[in-house]
Amino acid sequence: MVIKPDLSKEEKINKEIKRLRKVFKELDKNKLAAVDSLIRNAAFMSVSLEELQEIINSEGYTQKYKNGANQYGKKQSEAVKIHISMTRNHAVAIKQLADLAPSAPIKRDALHDLRDF
Repeated sequence: MVIKPDLSKEEKINKEIKRLRKVFKELDKNKLAAVDSLIRNAAFMSVSLEELQEIINSEGYTQKYKNGANQYGKKQSEAVKIHISMTRNHAVAIKQLADLAPSAPIKRDALHDLRDF
């Protein structure tokens, strides 16, 4: 069995961009051009959030600090701070994309056909 090497960050971002662009394939070219940067940013944030989650899982939520000679303690790690901020920004980008996405056609089944009869 051949094990695929992990994708680079750029490859992961490109894969996510392709996935998001599929959602907007029915959008007219002008709107698609307008949302392209939003798609790219959302893809970058999605991949970066996964990386930050791995860092947080391995290093923990807190880090030790030392202020001066006798002041020690724990504080929220930098990875957690960035993750929180980026999660908010990612949620806003995804909301904007979802609002612009074309609605999916309603799939009809036999029950719907009987009800309309």
